[in-house]
Amino acid sequence: MSSHHIVRDDQEPALIIANGAACSVELMGQLLEWSPLVVVLDSAIERVVELGIKVDVLIGDFDRDFNVDIYREKQYPIDIIHIADQNSTDLEKAFNYLIDRGIPAANVIWATGKRADHTITNITNIAKYREKLKVTIYDDYSRIYTLPFEFKKWYEKDTIISLIPIGEVTDITTTNLLYPLTNESLILGERTGSSNSVLQDGLVTISYKQGYLLMMECHD
Repeated sequence: MSSHHIVRDDQEPALIIANGAACSVELMGQLLEWSPLVVVLDSAIERVVELGIKVDVLIGDFDRDFNVDIYREKQYPIDIIHIADQNSTDLEKAFNYLIDRGIPAANVIWATGKRADHTITNITNIAKYREKLKVTIYDDYSRIYTLPFEFKKWYEKDTIISLIPIGEVTDITTTNLLYPLTNESLILGERTGSSNSVLQDGLVTISYKQGYLLMMECHD
């Protein structure tokens, strides 16, 4: 796969490549085409290089005797960002890097699959960035993002939608879903809104008062 870089303005999402299960070539190509900036976590860089992708930023804690000099030459020019902090994941480091640069949004691939602990952490950690960075995680079966308190979007009938709370989310009200909610709460580990679906072609609205609510648009 060749370089990305149909360069857009600063409002286009950056692309972050993590180190979970690979997505399809088609999905990666679509996201690369629209990404003015590609950030790769250190644990994924060799896999990315093997695919022939040109990246802009390599970031991580560079543990396990990681040799950055190899990639200075292979990916020149490239920004190499070493952050030794062990209290944040490498994906969080990438989020913070984009925030510091004033980039408003990020698409993330290779963040699910493989290790379950990494998958759960990657998905749930996007919630705390809700006010600072618009993050969407993609894989071949799902599109995952944190919902604002008021949300509306047009969907086709029977689109699978899952509403997954992080902790407790209160006063949830929905329209145009097969299983509606009216001022109800969802609690992770007790009750979630998994595998709901759109009732008919048209707008779906979702509102809630407190907490962090993830939207998962899924297909089999």
